[in-house]
Amino acid sequence: MSYIKRMQFIVSSTALLRQLQAISGVLNSSNTLPILDNFLFDIKPGKASISASDLETTMTTAVEVTSEEEGAIAIPAKMLLDILKTFEDLPLTFKVDTKTCGVELTSEAGKYKLAGAHADEFPRTPELEDATSVTLNSDTLAEAVSRTLFAAGSDDLRPVMSGIFFELRNDHLSFVATDAHRLVRYARNDASAPENAEMIVPKKPLNLLKGTLPMTDEVVVSFNEANAHFKYGEMDLVCRLIEGKYPNYEAVIPKENPNCMTIDRKDFQRSIRRVSIFANKTTHQVRLSLAGSSLKISAEDVDFANEAHETLACSYAGDDMEIGFNSRFLLDMLNNLDAQQITLELSAPNRAGIIRPQHDGENNGEDILMLVMPVMLNA
Repeated sequence: MSYIKRMQFIVSSTALLRQLQAISGVLNSSNTLPILDNFLFDIKPGKASISASDLETTMTTAVEVTSEEEGAIAIPAKMLLDILKTFEDLPLTFKVDTKTCGVELTSEAGKYKLAGAHADEFPRTPELEDATSVTLNSDTLAEAVSRTLFAAGSDDLRPVMSGIFFELRNDHLSFVATDAHRLVRYARNDASAPENAEMIVPKKPLNLLKGTLPMTDEVVVSFNEANAHFKYGEMDLVCRLIEGKYPNYEAVIPKENPNCMTIDRKDFQRSIRRVSIFANKTTHQVRLSLAGSSLKISAEDVDFANEAHETLACSYAGDDMEIGFNSRFLLDMLNNLDAQQITLELSAPNRAGIIRPQHDGENNGEDILMLVMPVMLNA
């Protein structure tokens, strides 16, 4: 398309700022390519499509504008965000010289000039060929991401664990995250995909999704072996997928767990938070002692002679047992559940424990399983 030399458009300052802030999370603080420090504006009559990219992830949104012309320009992101934050809600006029890439911004208060860049320098968003598509409720996807993302790993040597594993089946959907010390599986039995498929989505685009997903619209997810495209409302997010085969997570979930404790989640959470203050600062170990209808939680740091003990009432069926866990992992899991009661299923002191929420009645098709590996107890 041939663009004219001069281009002008008018836009609401607050509407523009809202959309730019929604996609600004894509921007990196330091980029190898200077063009990535810009927003790409693609102007059509009545509408501007605006993109931000870091090469791995590209996010595009749209805002209404008054314009008779078509054209494209890259505008410095930080400077534009900074000036927009200072305005009340008012119309702003952008005048662009597409040859020199000069941008003149006019408001009631005055004029501001900044140097843009040629739109052709901005990386093209990849087109997805031979893509598989599935439509999800946005609240289902938002819930899946928020329940699992905290458990994803950050080890560069194991990149497949640094995202969420989407396991799409024709009778259910599962979303899994693990860092080898803990694992979370969020499944929906009330949703499905037209065909069985799998992908591993990195953390960054998922955090962006979590922050921008509306709670009413549907999300169309399209993907092939290399990329995924999430389309919802005025937003488009395209990201590169993590290559590799996800570990067989089912193999690490103990199937026989005869020892089961049911306890008030908030009581358990508060107790662990208090007791863990006295734990060793390297291992963060807390000891759970289960017998009858009581749970004893204790921690100690022998180097500093710190220790703490608490006792909570619980419902427990099984053999008396002592098991140690990293308190940070336990708290992460309890913080990411909202059920009043949870169960902790155990088989042996050296086997993983499984935390599940206890729902009264309807659970909206959710099935949440959180697995945490034990730590060796000190004698």
